[in-house]
Amino acid sequence: MNKNDSWKQKIAYQIYPRSFMDANGDGVGDLKGITSKLDYLKDLGVDYVWICPVYASPMDDGGYDISDYYSINPMFGTMEDMDELIAEAGKRGIKIIMDLVLNHCSDEHAWFKKALADPNSEEAGYFWFRDSGENPPNNWRSMFGGPAWERVPDGRWYMHLFSKKQPDLNWENPKLREKLYEMIRWWLDKGLGGFRIDAITHIKKEPTLSSLPADGPDGMVDCFAPTRNYPGIGKLLTELREQTFDKYDCITVAEAAGVPYDQLGDYIGENGYFSTLFDFTYSELYVHGHTWYTCKKAWEWPISLLRDKMFASQLETQKIGFGAVYFENHDYPRACEKFIPHEYQSPLTQKMLGTLFFFLRGIPFIYQGEELGMTNTVFESIDAVDDISTKNHYRIAINDGLTPEEAIKAVNRYSRDNGRVPFPWTPGKNGGFTVGKPWMKPHPDYIEFNAEDEAKDQNSVLNYYKKMVALRKSEEYVGALSTGDISPIMLDYPDVIAYVRSAGEKKVAVICSFSPYPLNAKLGFDPQKLLLANYETPFELRGGKAVIAPFAAFVCEI
Repeated sequence: MNKNDSWKQKIAYQIYPRSFMDANGDGVGDLKGITSKLDYLKDLGVDYVWICPVYASPMDDGGYDISDYYSINPMFGTMEDMDELIAEAGKRGIKIIMDLVLNHCSDEHAWFKKALADPNSEEAGYFWFRDSGENPPNNWRSMFGGPAWERVPDGRWYMHLFSKKQPDLNWENPKLREKLYEMIRWWLDKGLGGFRIDAITHIKKEPTLSSLPADGPDGMVDCFAPTRNYPGIGKLLTELREQTFDKYDCITVAEAAGVPYDQLGDYIGENGYFSTLFDFTYSELYVHGHTWYTCKKAWEWPISLLRDKMFASQLETQKIGFGAVYFENHDYPRACEKFIPHEYQSPLTQKMLGTLFFFLRGIPFIYQGEELGMTNTVFESIDAVDDISTKNHYRIAINDGLTPEEAIKAVNRYSRDNGRVPFPWTPGKNGGFTVGKPWMKPHPDYIEFNAEDEAKDQNSVLNYYKKMVALRKSEEYVGALSTGDISPIMLDYPDVIAYVRSAGEKKVAVICSFSPYPLNAKLGFDPQKLLLANYETPFELRGGKAVIAPFAAFVCEI
C-alpha cells in the first residue's frame, strides 16, 4: 500500500460508467467511452479515476452484484478495453481505481450456483446458509427492505444484507478469503492504482446470528448492529491488507460506514487497514424516519448541523490520518438538493458547495457532473427509474397511503438515479452521450448545462472547478490545502461554514455563506490576498466588519 504522502496532494474523480460516455452507440456508457474522455479528465486536473463496477453482473444493483470478478460485463466492453483504459490513463498521469465488492457477490456467481447444487460442496461454505424450517433464521432486515434471508428450493436460507440477488460471502471461511485475495492481486498486477472498497464494514457478522428486539411494525430490526463494524473485524481487515494491498504501490479508499471516531486509527492510522475512507456522518443528515418521503428538506434543518458534523469529522480524522472528502457519489441525489432550497439552486450556489468540500482536509472526490453544477432530474413515474433502492422507497410510500404522484415526488428528491443520468457532453442530441437510445433519459437541462459550452464560459461551474484544482495543487498553497491543518472559524454565525487551512507560516481561509441575504460578520482575520471566489466582489469591509454577499464563497490568504 502506498506509504508516501504524494497521493494526499492528488484529485480524484468518480465515474458511473453506464452513464459517462457511450462509444459504440448502444445507449450504454462503456470503457472505450471513458478512454475517449481521458483528455477531458486530464484537463480538469484529475489524478485518480474511480470507476463503479464493470465486472460481469446481471446488474440487479448497478453492477455491485458481481457474477465473475475476472470478467468485464459485455455492456461495458472487454478485458482488452479495460487494459487499454489503464494504459491510456497512465500515459496521462492518471491512475484507475476500481470498485472492490467483497461483502457479497451475485446469486449468479459460479460459487453460489455450486452451493445451491450441492449443500456439501466447498462453495456452500463460502456463504451464510442456515436450516431454520419455515421461518428465516432471525429477524434481521436487509438494507433494501424485507428479511435479510432468502429461502432456496431445498429449504435452506441464505443471508443477504442487500438485495436477495446479493448473497453475503462468509469471511469466516479461510478458503473463501484466499480466493478473494488471489483475485485482488490479479487486478493489481494489471497496474490498477487501487480500489474503492464497497460495504467493507459488513464482512464480520455477530456469530450466533440471534434475533434482536424489533424496531418496526414488521417485526424486524435493521441489520446494522449485528453486522456493521462488528468486534473482530480488525483481524480480517489486517489479513486482507497484508495479503494484498501491502504488496503494491496503491491506494485504498474504504466505504466504511459506522466506524466510531475512536477506531479511526485502526482504519486509516499509520498502520491502518486502508489509505483513507469516506465518512458519512455529515453527508447523510437529510436521512431520517423510515423512508424517503419522511426526510427533511434542505430548508428544514439548520446549516449549523452540517457545519458541526463536518468539523467533528475533520478534526477527529486530522488526529490520526487523512480522509476522503466529497458531497456527491453514485448513491446520492445531487448535493444542491440536499443542502440548498430549490429556489436558490444556481451556478452560484453550486460553486459555493464545491468550494466548501474541495478545500477540506482530505483527498477530494468529484462525482461526474458535479463539476458542471448538475442538479436533480425529474422522473415522471416509477417506470422511468432503474434503481432498486428507489423502487423500494416508492413501494413503501404507496403502502403508507401516498398517491403515485405524491410517492414519485417524494422519492424523486432522494433517488440515487439523480446522479446516474447520462453525462451531458454537448448541447446536441442526448447531450452527446450516445448516438443511440440512452438507457436512461438525459437530464432536461443538458442544452443549457453541458461540458462543451461550459468549457467556453469562463464563469461556468466547470471552469470554477478547474480553478479550484489549480489552487489546491499550486506550489505555493499545496502544503496548506492538502496535508495542512484545519481549524474552524466564525462559529458564531449559524449560516456560515468557514475554516482555516495552515502549514507553517502559510494560512488560507475558506468562507462559505448559506444565507440568501447579505450577511454582516466579523471575519476574525485580516484578508491579505483573494485567491478564489464565486463573486467578483464576495465581501466588502465596513468599519471592522465584512458584508458578505448572498451564498458567497471565497478563499483568501491571511
